[in-house]
Amino acid sequence: MEKQKRLVVLVVEDEPLMLMDALDLVTEAGFEAIGAKNADEAIRILENRKDIRVVFTDVNMPGSMDGIKLAHAVRNRWPPIEIIVTSGLKLEDVQELLPERGVFFPKPYTPAQVATALHRLAA
Repeated sequence: MEKQKRLVVLVVEDEPLMLMDALDLVTEAGFEAIGAKNADEAIRILENRKDIRVVFTDVNMPGSMDGIKLAHAVRNRWPPIEIIVTSGLKLEDVQELLPERGVFFPKPYTPAQVATALHRLAA
């Protein structure tokens, strides 16, 4: 019997401890987690892997683009990939800045919120 492949989630977070926590959260929710420390690294990973189902990104990151721009780049280049964006900043109207089907969670989010969203998006 072939083992069912776990769905892959790319976590993009420049803060090392937050990245580790988010990777653990994704893994505990039953997904395979891959980490990237900025949007440029995330794009390189997406270009080399065809199995990523969800991108879970922070808004504020160093590099050529923030999480909002990354969300739009992912939606334009890889339309089937689902997107979850998070931020600790008090951002007004973030939902309106996101591409179609983008989901926003303000920090601090609960593991249950993210796990529920991942399962819903990956269905």
